[in-house]
Amino acid sequence: MTALHITMQTSTLARIFWLGFLSFVVSMLITPLYTKYAYSHEWWKKMRSEGMGGIATPVYAKLHAAKHKRNIPTMAGIIFVVSAALVTLLFNLHRGQTWLPLAGMVGAGAIGLIDDFMNIRSNGKGVAGMQAKVKFLLYSAVAAVGGWWFYAKNDVTSVWLPWIHHWHVGWLIIPIFWLVVVATANAVNMSDGLDGLAGGLLVTSFTVYALIAAIEGKYDLAAFCLTVVGALLSYTWFNIAPARFFMGDVGAFALGTALGVIAMQTDTVYVLPVIGAVYVMEAGSVIVNRTSRKLRHGKKVFLSSPIHHHFEAIGWPETKVTMRFWILGQVAAIVGLMIFLLGR
Repeated sequence: MTALHITMQTSTLARIFWLGFLSFVVSMLITPLYTKYAYSHEWWKKMRSEGMGGIATPVYAKLHAAKHKRNIPTMAGIIFVVSAALVTLLFNLHRGQTWLPLAGMVGAGAIGLIDDFMNIRSNGKGVAGMQAKVKFLLYSAVAAVGGWWFYAKNDVTSVWLPWIHHWHVGWLIIPIFWLVVVATANAVNMSDGLDGLAGGLLVTSFTVYALIAAIEGKYDLAAFCLTVVGALLSYTWFNIAPARFFMGDVGAFALGTALGVIAMQTDTVYVLPVIGAVYVMEAGSVIVNRTSRKLRHGKKVFLSSPIHHHFEAIGWPETKVTMRFWILGQVAAIVGLMIFLLGR
């Protein structure tokens, strides 16, 4: 390796870390502005009295009644979405690497913003916010357009799988892209239920994907990942219990969508469920409970779902649930990284 090559690599890595740091600073500067406006305009997140399908949620209501009495604003995801988008637009635009995750993040974030705004304007009865079917269709549209761009503009027609290597699927890459992005966005959104939980988990996920992108030589994509991490660290600083604010759908769906897009761009869909094992566990617990209710005449497997509420219900303090889930997420991310390295 020549001295010039080492210098170029060092310069590239320095740029990646500086963009992450810059995003952190921008997010820190935006936070007081958001906080003042959100509290003065009473952007309080409304507590659910019913779950999806009109099902009562007494366990959830009991666990979180005190928290919602504190009047905590939502839509704080605006902070890190705007911060990451500004830094990327000004310093890290790359047609093949950052356009798609940036567009997915902003597009899903805009839909989430509308949903959050409807939530703060609601009376809190039922599922406060946008109807689930409408929301699903809108997020699906964002994912489908992204899938088309991935296929038609980025010219991707295969998926990498260990031992199989490149599995050529042609235009079917579009529905695969759609499935990965929609599933990831929804799973991440389900993980946003305790102070600091989603923020900490997403910091780990995006950090590992920054490493994966860098190993693949996709340095602009790696920089985008660390740009998100920088903004998220600022958000999580204020979201750790007791939370100053919640990210809301604008944040959870934006970052879940971006994470799914990045998994497709790095051709690592096969390790995404491992790196995001906690998200899979959260979404899986919801599916298990809903299925159990239908098949077992209303009986549940978990006291409340997603599963982080189950652990609260059996007596774990919220901070213990959060920090243990963080550890699970970090271990899972390392295992996913090792599988990626072996799969190469």
